[in-house]
Amino acid sequence: MESADGPAPVFAELLTGFGVSMVVTTGRSGRLVLVRADDRGLETRLLAFESPMGVAVRPDRLCLGTRRQVFDYRNQPAVAARLDRPRGVDACYVPRGAHWTGDIGARDLAWAGDELWLVATSFSCLATLDADHSFRPRWRPPFVSALAPEDRCHLNGIAVRGGRVRYATALGRTDTAEGWRQRALRGGTLLDVPGGEVLAGGLCLPHSPRWHDGQLWVLEAGRGSLTLVDPDSGWPTVVATVPGFARGLAFAGRYAFIGLSPVRDGAPDGLPVAWTADRACGVAVVDTRSGETVTRLRLEGPVEEVEDVQLVPARYPEILEPDSPLTASSFVLPTEALADVPPPIAPR
Repeated sequence: MESADGPAPVFAELLTGFGVSMVVTTGRSGRLVLVRADDRGLETRLLAFESPMGVAVRPDRLCLGTRRQVFDYRNQPAVAARLDRPRGVDACYVPRGAHWTGDIGARDLAWAGDELWLVATSFSCLATLDADHSFRPRWRPPFVSALAPEDRCHLNGIAVRGGRVRYATALGRTDTAEGWRQRALRGGTLLDVPGGEVLAGGLCLPHSPRWHDGQLWVLEAGRGSLTLVDPDSGWPTVVATVPGFARGLAFAGRYAFIGLSPVRDGAPDGLPVAWTADRACGVAVVDTRSGETVTRLRLEGPVEEVEDVQLVPARYPEILEPDSPLTASSFVLPTEALADVPPPIAPR
């Protein structure tokens, strides 16, 4: 791991200054990357999952979409206190459940109040989860006529505004199996939810819509651009460009953290970003006021692409893998049951 366009401390200082850390999902590379900062700089930890894609984080909970499952993690402060780490762990996300969805393509996850929503790309719909079903379809674009695992429009992104799902991105207004591929360069759309109206069209592979600081943002992955969209007129304004396929977006104050990937072999001919993209994966930090890239983190090792980027509201969190020994020996009990737990024996 190294930082470009600025010394490594710049990235660490930003995380430390906002009191956050970062998680990056890598899709086909099969890794969740946890990036933390302390007084010695940046540290990364890689966790193995089957095709990790969308991730949603809040102080008490982290949910991760993978190829066939959605993992549910809960922050357990008592477990964090048991971790023998010299730097001190201020959050510990422990696995509490795994929901088997099947291969639905959970590419983006978001909290709408206390309800977790996800994009089921394969079925061209937005969905939620319950105990009785693989997933519960809640919305699909009005131009998609049937619920079929055919990736008809490559619905891929979701944005929440005011506690409700309000926006989604798709790579085409198409209703046939993988029909979006026919006009991938200029067929992308930003959609209103639930109405389904097209707020902005003609986008180049749009991903990761986000509502932040009273404004609507989207990444045009095919251009490597961070774009601001007027939610009333639909007028798009490019705020910044980055040297890579832009997918995965998170904000801290005026800074945008943007996932970067090299352009895949077999990408559509004429993809604008193909002329400027690096062959390295990473995360660029853009100042949204100036459009300048403040710093950039290169992710090395078994990382081939970036699916999502999210900030964790903790300076130095830990995420336990499902087969971690600490997962097997950590128990969270109801308050009433704690009365039957003997106090720890004080050391002599």
